[in-house]
Amino acid sequence: MNPPTHGALHHVEIWVPDLDRALASLGWLLQTLGYTVSRSWDTGRSWLLGPTYLVLERSPALTADRHDRRRPGLNHLAFHVEDTTTVEKLAVDAAQHGWNLMFPELHPHAGGKQHYAAYLENTDGFEVELVAINSPRSS
Repeated sequence: MNPPTHGALHHVEIWVPDLDRALASLGWLLQTLGYTVSRSWDTGRSWLLGPTYLVLERSPALTADRHDRRRPGLNHLAFHVEDTTTVEKLAVDAAQHGWNLMFPELHPHAGGKQHYAAYLENTDGFEVELVAINSPRSS
């Protein structure tokens, strides 16, 4: 494994209102994308991929019970996905894990004609974008 590059993202910690729901949706997605659980404790989990890790935690210091991506702070996480076929498979499979497809009328080009992605939102209001690494160019 290559050492991290100066300025590269080290980790992201996401506070969730319900750890079980987060594990069912975000945990499923992280494992499907190749992350592995690196730490586990009563109120959280940590997933690792290369030098970067993501934490899901139910903190006792939470001040709300739902994430609002339209407020200041984190809007969404975007993940590279191998290709358009994998984006579509994940979008379909995600429905069984607490995710809903956002912008279905614009899917898979909600980000523009040259951008192939699925935008998903889970029960707790967290959004992820699954972006095809190799996608055919649209006209």
